[in-house]
Amino acid sequence: MISVELIGIQVDPISGAAALMLREHDAPNRLLPIIVGQADASSIAIAASGNRLPRPMAHDLMASLVDALDGHLDSVEVTELHEGSFIANLTVSGPAGERRIDTRPSDAIALAVRLQAPLFVSEAVLDEAGALPIGAPERDQFAIDAAIDAEVDQFRALLAELDPSDFIDTTATEATEPATDSGDSGETAPADDT
Repeated sequence: MISVELIGIQVDPISGAAALMLREHDAPNRLLPIIVGQADASSIAIAASGNRLPRPMAHDLMASLVDALDGHLDSVEVTELHEGSFIANLTVSGPAGERRIDTRPSDAIALAVRLQAPLFVSEAVLDEAGALPIGAPERDQFAIDAAIDAEVDQFRALLAELDPSDFIDTTATEATEPATDSGDSGETAPADDT
């Protein structure tokens, strides 16, 4: 497994689709975009910015349950890419021992951000869906590091300006919300344009 970090969330202004941007810690610093739903992207952005909503969201509840049950989120791993969808696991330890739990990457990352757990991606996934930063082969490592640091700083500045109330839909009511999860994670690999 290769250590990665969440460096940003990109939203397409036309489609509204959101992508979590993970970056490999060590050279060659491949980037891995994971397409997620808007609600998941909002949840991750709120937690990454250090803000909290007045009432807990589902991912806040998950983090509270881990703590309340004397558990510890040891790591989050994006383990494979299967038919265009990423597969992830949580490694949680507690009084009953260590458990690996199958999950969507967005839920895993939302929980990792809240519990400060490390993120990992399998080398096979990075080989298949990762990409070098634009122009990386022509630039030296110093220039690559500077560009990546600038992107991270820009993302952190964006998070600092977020207000949790921006993510509250005041037009929706509990009666109009769906009662169940359709099971469609919406988390896919970007289309290969080659």
